[in-house]
Amino acid sequence: MFLAPAAIIMAIALLYPLGYMVWGSFRDWNPSQTIGEAEFVGLRNYIFLWNDPNFRESLGVTLKFAFFVVTLEMVIGVGLALLLDRNIRGMSVLRTLFILPMMIAPVVVGLMWRYMYHPTLGTFNQFLDSVGLPRVDWLGDHALMSVIIADIWQWTPFIFILTLAALQSLPRSALEAARIDGATPWQQIWHIKLPLMMPVLIVTCLLRLIDAFKVLEVILVMTEGGPGLSTEILALRISRTATEFRELGVAAAMSNYLLMLLMLLTLAMFAYTRIQEMRAARLRAQIEEEG
Repeated sequence: MFLAPAAIIMAIALLYPLGYMVWGSFRDWNPSQTIGEAEFVGLRNYIFLWNDPNFRESLGVTLKFAFFVVTLEMVIGVGLALLLDRNIRGMSVLRTLFILPMMIAPVVVGLMWRYMYHPTLGTFNQFLDSVGLPRVDWLGDHALMSVIIADIWQWTPFIFILTLAALQSLPRSALEAARIDGATPWQQIWHIKLPLMMPVLIVTCLLRLIDAFKVLEVILVMTEGGPGLSTEILALRISRTATEFRELGVAAAMSNYLLMLLMLLTLAMFAYTRIQEMRAARLRAQIEEEG
């Protein structure tokens, strides 16, 4: 009862904007109208998007972008954490350097990588010139790959930090016992470290996945969604639909499609996390029993 007022305020603060967006998605709404003045059109906005090839292409680009950035960031971030999980001189400085990209504003990151990809003055093409290789149209034919590289550079440290924290919370006695029993470093990683860290890794993957579906500023600055629609992810299309095309109802419907997709992914990953938590708990109990 003591927490009820705070819980009610929190629920209203969270749910009212969400309800406003859902209600707006059923209306032919533009910025010159209040939501009450807009005509009610039922599911028309959702049906329009379902049949819109540009929306489907943006959704495909978003799925491709999210898959590659999350997969590569998880592999690199977990690999670095496993490599640097030891006490060596200068480690604290190295860890600080790793997290610097996360501190930079996304707009600055976009500008920085756009200049590095510049066809004549960019760092990458100047390097290719210096070794006698042909120049690459980084933000043309390879635009999606280029924005994926920029995202990996900025957000791999996020995976690294959370994984390193999970690694350092593992029972050191179990790892020491495994080492004395003759387990190789790879066997320790595969049979002890990764199973015990799996719940943390899944939650970390989920957080990055949600963020990858919402990335906007870096791509907007680097490519503005082009060339064509090759890098127009869903968040950018929603922004354009609302601001350039002034179709708030369609943009709200698009946001709801994205929300439903993320909710399904979240529920699936939470269910898988629960399974991995039970496996990790059984492994911990087995280690303590054997210890």
